[in-house]
Amino acid sequence: MQYYKRKLMSKNGEVTMGLARELISYDIGDRIKTVEQYADNFGTGRGTIQSAIKFLRDEEAISLESRGHLGTFILSVDYKKLWQISDLGTIIGVMPLPYSRRYEGLATGLYKAFEMADIPFSLAFMRGAGKRIETLNFGKYDFVISSKLASIYKQSEYPSIEIIYEFGENSYVGEHMVIYKGNNRCNIDDGMRIGIDPTSPDQFLLTKYECEGKNVEYVETSYNQITEKLENGEIDVAIWNEDEIIEKGLKYNMTKLKNPKSLEVNEKASTAVMIVNRDHVEIQNIIKKFINMEIIKGTQKQVLTGQLIPMY
Repeated sequence: MQYYKRKLMSKNGEVTMGLARELISYDIGDRIKTVEQYADNFGTGRGTIQSAIKFLRDEEAISLESRGHLGTFILSVDYKKLWQISDLGTIIGVMPLPYSRRYEGLATGLYKAFEMADIPFSLAFMRGAGKRIETLNFGKYDFVISSKLASIYKQSEYPSIEIIYEFGENSYVGEHMVIYKGNNRCNIDDGMRIGIDPTSPDQFLLTKYECEGKNVEYVETSYNQITEKLENGEIDVAIWNEDEIIEKGLKYNMTKLKNPKSLEVNEKASTAVMIVNRDHVEIQNIIKKFINMEIIKGTQKQVLTGQLIPMY
């Protein structure tokens, strides 16, 4: 990588890196644009484009064949060299804290899929889908893993975000449940104190829908403090997902969601999605072209069934 950086420290180098980023999404046999089209796209002269193409050919990142009026076609491509020349560096994703086996499976699958594609990859963990999506919008990360419900909810606030893959129902969390303080409760009644996390679109929306029409007191709390606040009596009830309840062996009186609106959005809340910023076209192209999402899904299932030890 440093070898190419030294050779590309110029205006011509910037164009060469940009051209490499575009060509990463091409396949053998594809026709590339004309020199004039690239010159218009990059806002530069024909000579600069010709120099960039020559550099890529000399470095054996691509080989091309001119077919007269039909255009110029790719005969071979070395994606690893194009990646190094493009200076895209490491793709960085962010997902929820891996507190459940389901999230551990997703993290393991992501690492496995990127490793198989031979793409430099790093994964960060952050609580709160709203915060994760905000960082994507600001360009801190290249993609976000969140629920489908959260991504749809935040799209009005961040219109540049886009779902590029859905991993299927129950890929994000298991079923959401209503959990109560004490064993003698099985309904949300007027006067109850309800734990709600504004940074979690899923928990926030499900709580609001489930409490619709009831005179309750909302107590703002982070999602990971809900059980503690139930135990010490600060709240009476909350919406939580069954993964943590089962895996941690927690003993709570709990019931299924009842409100029709809650039930309608619960599938979206349980579905994991990968979100990107649609303005970052190169990242979209690379992920769509090289990352096998079936590997991620299959690995998550293996972790969930105990066939594979989580590694991330």
